[in-house]
Amino acid sequence: MALLTFKGGVHPPDNKELAAGAAIKEAQPPKQAVIPLSQHIGAPCNCVVEVGQEVKKGQLIGEPTAFVSAPVHASVSGKVVAITQVPNAMGRMVQAVVVENDGKEEWTQLQDNPDYMSLSPDELKEKIKNAGIVGMGGATFPTHVKLSPPKEKPIDVVIINGAECEPYLTADHRLMVERPEDVVEGLKILMKVLGVSRGYIGIENNKPDAIEKMTEAASREPNIEVKALQVKYPQGAEKMLIKAIVDREVPAGGLPMDVGVVVQNVGTAVAIFEACRYGKPLIERVVTVTGRGVKQPGNLLARIGTPIGQLIEECGGFSDSPKKVILGGPMMGFAQFSLDVPVTKGTSGVLVLSEKEYVSAEKYGPCIRCGRCVDACPMGLMPLMLSLLSEKGFYEDTKEYNIMDCFECGSCTYVCPAKRPIVQHIRLAKSLIKR
Repeated sequence: MALLTFKGGVHPPDNKELAAGAAIKEAQPPKQAVIPLSQHIGAPCNCVVEVGQEVKKGQLIGEPTAFVSAPVHASVSGKVVAITQVPNAMGRMVQAVVVENDGKEEWTQLQDNPDYMSLSPDELKEKIKNAGIVGMGGATFPTHVKLSPPKEKPIDVVIINGAECEPYLTADHRLMVERPEDVVEGLKILMKVLGVSRGYIGIENNKPDAIEKMTEAASREPNIEVKALQVKYPQGAEKMLIKAIVDREVPAGGLPMDVGVVVQNVGTAVAIFEACRYGKPLIERVVTVTGRGVKQPGNLLARIGTPIGQLIEECGGFSDSPKKVILGGPMMGFAQFSLDVPVTKGTSGVLVLSEKEYVSAEKYGPCIRCGRCVDACPMGLMPLMLSLLSEKGFYEDTKEYNIMDCFECGSCTYVCPAKRPIVQHIRLAKSLIKR
């Protein structure tokens, strides 16, 4: 039987062998947790603590100000020593609460509920909302918003995204191998909230151990099925995953809910289970620290607010020739100028590229109209035209070529023989159009 997939895409070396065999290890709590109040798509949170105030682990420190927002909680116990501005992964300045860790690890009171599946859909959704859960694959869209589709768009399928198609990253892989039952429980909660009787877990075929573990964990659930996917980037993008698993095409400018589907990440499913079962807010996540520029690649369970430099040190520090540090993967991640940038809810990986792995795009040639980017684009766009128009400053004209349907996967840049920074040009045009 052929593996499920989509049209377009590319096959970059996945380099997952660096960290795929490394079991999840708990990282040391930071001495100072720098916790941004905007870790999600939507409105930033209002700070609800003051300098000098004592806080406990899991205590609310940022209150959402709109429906599309998510609360933020303290990841350590201790004293608030500053409320300041810090750069996020994309270099934008955001407000953050700095907590000096007292080492006591005192939790705020949590509401344990062994019988969580007896709760109503609304009660489960409220727990997910209060826990501050967002999409942990990198998009960081508040989960409770995804679980509130309008009545005219009924949902009949929930998909857990275990593709993890981005090269190097293995955080979701390790969660599926080590905590498969929790992933399934998270999916069951999602299905109950949405009133859905069909659930799928999509996993790329380069993770046979994850497929085996997840199939075993789902074997007692007749409404849940594990689907093996062809190894191809960006197989884990929502629209590609939906096409591969249920053969539905999300319309241009549309959302998965337009075709009756909700997609959630593996890490999000585990966080949902922990929130509904134990009342635990989202204060930590698994982060892959990898690349040939770090000595001992691995997967760390890191507190929100931990400096990425600390995670690199816990993995043995830099090797002899580090060239670039990227938050996320090499295709969609963001290069960093400082190792003080903190881990947030959307930090899936810290990638340290060595001199040998790094390919410079500082000197690039003219577009030769070869069409490789068009063949590779999973959305069926014309990246060459989007890039050329943006480069010449014709930003409004890019709308005629459906620029907003681009989700910046980087497939076009990867295949370009001239090494043109196509995604960067598109990203610039999109930001100026939105502004």
